[in-house]
Amino acid sequence: MLKQLAFLKKLNFSQKKALWVVIAAAVAILIYFLGVLPLVEAKKKAEQEIILKKKVILKYEEYLKNRKIIEEELKRTLKVHETVQQRLLAGETPQLGAANLQEIVKKLSEKNHIAIRSFRNLEPKEMNVYRKISLHIEFNPIPSILSLGQFIYDIENHEKELMISEMDLLVFNPRMPSNIQGSMVVSGLMKGVKTKEKGREG
Repeated sequence: MLKQLAFLKKLNFSQKKALWVVIAAAVAILIYFLGVLPLVEAKKKAEQEIILKKKVILKYEEYLKNRKIIEEELKRTLKVHETVQQRLLAGETPQLGAANLQEIVKKLSEKNHIAIRSFRNLEPKEMNVYRKISLHIEFNPIPSILSLGQFIYDIENHEKELMISEMDLLVFNPRMPSNIQGSMVVSGLMKGVKTKEKGREG
């Protein structure tokens, strides 16, 4: 220690001044890195957290303001979903859906006095979230074209989502144009495979 002090005594004023400047600079750097810099970083972090919390609060306030609108939209969506579900053919498999469709067509044909000669289930087709079930029917000669017209109307305006995708009509006797026979393809929709898989995953 005495040797170090003796060394300092040997230095002239300019050298001592330069040494103290170096020491002061070193101390200032240490204070900056050990004291000031951590405070600056902590302040930045705190400001970022405050900004993030403000955003969350603003979003929550926006949700509260729009809560009634969101709930009404949700109710409307659920109502539309229920309406759509009611218009689908009953059953969890294509066979059950086809049986349901056949029963509907049979009742409508009996109502309109149309004798169905044969029913044939066609290959079901996947349509996004729905499955299209089709039924090919052949009917005996119909004495009244009005009965056929009413039969077609009842199918296309049924409470279930039904449609006639194909129709082939024949008039064998030109003298009796109202005496018609032929065939048609009646189709309906049911829940598709994708919808069920999503439901199971959920």
